[in-house]
Parts: sequence; C-alpha cells; structure tokens
Amino acid sequence: MSARTQPADTPYRSGFACFVGRPNAGKSTLTNALVGQKVAITSNRPQTTRHTVRGIVHRPDAQLVLVDTPGLHKPRTLLGERLNDVVRTTWAEVDVIGFCLPADQKIGPGDTFIARELAGIKKTPKVAIVTKTDLADGQTLREQLLAVDRLGRDLGFEWAEIVPVSATAGDQVGLLADLLVPLLPEGPPLYPEGDLTDEPEQVMVAELIREAALEGVRDELPHSIAVVVEEMLPREGRPENRPLLDIHANLYIERPSQKGIVIGPKGARLKEVGMKSRTQIEALLGTPVFLDLHVKVAKDWQRDPKQLRKLGF
Repeated sequence: MSARTQPADTPYRSGFACFVGRPNAGKSTLTNALVGQKVAITSNRPQTTRHTVRGIVHRPDAQLVLVDTPGLHKPRTLLGERLNDVVRTTWAEVDVIGFCLPADQKIGPGDTFIARELAGIKKTPKVAIVTKTDLADGQTLREQLLAVDRLGRDLGFEWAEIVPVSATAGDQVGLLADLLVPLLPEGPPLYPEGDLTDEPEQVMVAELIREAALEGVRDELPHSIAVVVEEMLPREGRPENRPLLDIHANLYIERPSQKGIVIGPKGARLKEVGMKSRTQIEALLGTPVFLDLHVKVAKDWQRDPKQLRKLGF
C-alpha cells in the first residue's frame, strides 16, 4: 500500500475505525494483518482482548487508526461488565465501525444483539466484515454475505460496505483498508510516521506473556489469568554491545488450585510460557531479555473492584 502515490487533488484523511463483534470473531488477527505487525494478542480462546488496542496503518493518502475492542458478550463477572462498557464507549468515539462476523459460523443471537445495538448508532458508518473466509467454501460464503446484508435491512439500516476477508491468508485485507479510508474525515496525521501502536511497551509485554500462558490450559482458566509487569530495567554493568533487559512479571490467577495448572509438573509449563513469550518480547523490543515470572493468587479478582483496579481494569 505504501508504494502507491497520492494524486495531488486527493485530500488526506485520518481517523479511527473500531472492530467489534462477538468473542473470537477474528478482530485482533485482522488488526495485526492491516497494521502489518503484531500489535494485538490472539488466541483461539474467546475474550482474549481485555482493553482497546490501537494499531496504526500509514498510507500515502491517509492514516487509519484501528481500535481493536474486547468481544461484546453476556457478562458473568464485574470484569465482563467493564469490558462491555469499554466496547460501547469506543463505539461512541470512532469515525467508522467494522462489525466482524466469521464466514464459517451462522449468524447467531450474539451477532443479532450487537447489530441491534449498532442500529441505534445513527451517524457513524458501519462496515460488515465477513472474516475467516479461508474456513468457508464458496456456497457457505455466499449464504453468509446474503445473511449479513439481510441482518442490516431487518434492523432498519444499510451497511456502508460488506467485505469478505481472510486475515490469515491475506485475502482482501488491502481492499478493506481501501474501503475504510474514504469513510474517515479529512485531516492531518494523528501519530508520527513509523508508529504502529500507542500501546505502552510494558502493557504489550504483559499481553505477550498472557498470550503464551493462554496456550494449552484448561478451558475455564484463560479468563482467570492476568499479567502485570512490575519492572523493566536494563541490567547494570553490561557492555554496550551486549545489553540485557530484566523484566519481572507476575501472573495472577484466582484460586490456589489453579497455580499448579499454570506452573505445570516441575515448573515445565511456566518455563514454556517464559520461553515462548521471551522470543516475542525480544522481537518487539529489539533487545535480549531476561524474563522473571512468578505466579500469584488474587482471589476472585474478576469480581472484586479493588483487585480489578490493582490489575489495571
């Protein structure tokens, strides 16, 4: 996209587009594909995203700031209620809303619930994005595109666009950006050239650790894991050509019985989490890292306002 030249009479546009959808609809994977680098963690577990993540797409004609939001869902905890509040607040502040619906799953009550809420937002253009097209055959995809079109009409609004994409295969990702940009207001860039996210490094490091911790644990555990980076400091006394960054982080779970699951037999799981996340962190920060992980219990933190504040929610 960056190779294209901007015609002299084309106005420069900049603004915010948010991706919404039920949990595990492919929002984070799509954000990363558009930015061209990992800025949001992904997992096959629902409700991986716990806060808004901004990814910045730079083009000759525009700067598109993507806001990846948590999946809107029926909350069972105080954390769930707060995540839904984050989504609704974001909708009110962006220039365009992208509603992600997986191609391989029929429209369900959760999708209809979100679409009904979107119908109440009158002025903001809404783009339907049919994700994961690589998982659906041609007939299934056609049926889904018709069903998505019908969903909007049944609720009394028209989609600005309906776009099928596969973020993992890279199909039509560039086209999606081409269709979102004209919906942005005219204006100067909002972020410096080269910035890909406004996420603080410490938060991104914590998210990469949590992503590694989500792999291979029991179904009920991912929602119980929170990660806080307590300290990130360059190791003193290291030669300039061999720097080392010391990172100390805590993984919080809700019950003592979960500790063994995260740590694993003789610490094997926690060691694997450390190795996987360290590779990603070093790629992100561009420096060798010493990662010190500890597992702590924060009893029922998803339901406790004090614990939620302490853990950054």
